[in-house]
This record gives sequence, structure tokens and C-alpha cells, in this order.
Amino acid sequence: MACVSTQPNPSSTTRHPHGRPTEWVLTLSCPDRPGIVHAVSGMLADHDGNITESQQFGNPGSGLFFMRVQVESHASRDELEAALAGLGATFEMTWRLDVVGRPVRTLVMVSRAAHCLVDLLYRERDQGLPVEIVGVVGNHDDLRDIAEFYGKPFHHVPVTAATKAEAEARLRDLVTELDVELVVLARYMQILSDELCRDLSGQVINIHHSFLPSFKGARPYAQAHERGVKLIGATSHYVTGDLDEGPIIEQDVERVDHSRAVTDLVALGEDVERRTLARAVRWHAEHRVLLDGHRTVVFH
Repeated sequence: MACVSTQPNPSSTTRHPHGRPTEWVLTLSCPDRPGIVHAVSGMLADHDGNITESQQFGNPGSGLFFMRVQVESHASRDELEAALAGLGATFEMTWRLDVVGRPVRTLVMVSRAAHCLVDLLYRERDQGLPVEIVGVVGNHDDLRDIAEFYGKPFHHVPVTAATKAEAEARLRDLVTELDVELVVLARYMQILSDELCRDLSGQVINIHHSFLPSFKGARPYAQAHERGVKLIGATSHYVTGDLDEGPIIEQDVERVDHSRAVTDLVALGEDVERRTLARAVRWHAEHRVLLDGHRTVVFH
């Protein structure tokens, strides 16, 4: 049995029978078998829980069952976690309990392209994206002014072949110092080491254009234009040691035709990249994404 639990707010550690209930989000996965939904809903009912949203999926391929539940309850975190520990032992369950809407502490990593960073900062400030961007890391200094405009600390961490290990050590320090829960590679043009990918498994989200593996390297949109592509798009995924092959969270496309110039493709590509990344980050922060081997289960 394994579980993940965030640090509680003081207001959620004790019972408040006459106050407003806390809204919790519970996600879980376990080997599929009869009685899981009954056991979970029954446990929540026993703790004065009113379920406001519930989704589940059983994958016959992997033999795993996945569930996401939002529930209002006056029960404390300690009470719910104690009950979940019992269920976890019975059903070999991996689970996570959090407060609905709690902003996830997020570190954004960038290089020179600004579109994804600007979009995330705007959505955090004005569109209720449930993250708290606690810092921006850039291997170039180009986007410092954008980060600072939004009041975010900017950390310039240059990366070369000779300094890669030192740069990753600095990144690890930032993750620890800032209590980071999620790292977003917002067009960060450096490859993370296998060791770092393993250590942050399920905590790093990347975005890239959909031309891979056909158009690699520099000027992918120009290469696509030369080949007369009819679809451009983007993929957002969790980062693993297999470059650009981690579990996919979200994808999107735009149709184009022969009349489009390279600059048109670049503009459309940047637009689809930022909205695809934003959806992936939101769904992760709302605990709607569960890992199923090399795939994801996404409860919209």
C-alpha cells in the first residue's frame, strides 16, 4: 500500500461540526476487484461525507481500477487518512488526499520562447489556474523581465555539457527550498538526466510540437512547411528518461493548408502549445490525471 498526502492546512486538521465542511479530492488506483466503489463510498458516508463528483475507470488491459472523488465532509484529515489507510491495506491501494482547489506549488522552466510562460502566468493570475508559481528557472536570461513583471523570482541557471550536473544540482536545491510539487517545462530546451526524471517521476510536465519524430532539431515549422503538412499540433506529457515519450496527458491539433506561410504555422503552433500545456497543468493540479503504466487516465 502506498499513499501521498499533502501537508494539511490548520483549519482542516480538526473537526468543525457547525462550520462549513472541507471539500476534499481523493484519487486512487488499485487492482480491479468487486466492492471498491462500495467500500470507498461507504467509508466516506461513515465520515459524514457528501460526494459531489465521482468518476471511475477499470482498465481490463492493466487490470487496474482508477477513481477520483470530490467529497464535502466535516471529518478531519487525520480521520480520513486513518480510514484510507485501512482501505489501502485491504485493496492494495495507492491513494492521494488533498483539499479541492489548493494551489499546487509549481516551478516553471524556460529557455527563450515566452508564449507558454506568459500564458501560465496569466492563467494563474486571472483565470483561476490552481497553481502557485513559486519561481521561474531559465537556462538563458531572456525571460527574466516577464517573470519579474508578474512578481515571480527568476533563477538563471545556465547549462552546458560541462555544467549539466551542477545545473541539475541547483534545480534539486530549488525544488527542496521552494517546496515544489510540480515542475513545468514551458519550452525548456534542455534534456533532463535519467536520474532526475526518475526522482521527479510524475511531477514534471513537458510540452512539444507534434512534428516529432519527423522534423527534429532547428526550425521544425519551416521543415513542416516545406513538406506541406496539413495538421500541426502539440503534445503535453509527463517527463521520463525516454525523450518526449512519457505518458501523454493532452494533445491538440490545428488544420492548415497550402496558403499558410511559415510565420502562420509558427503562430498557430505556439497557440496550440500554450493551450495544450495549460490544460495538462490544470488537470494535474486538479488531481484529474492518474498514471497507468505508460498511459494516463484523465478524468475531465
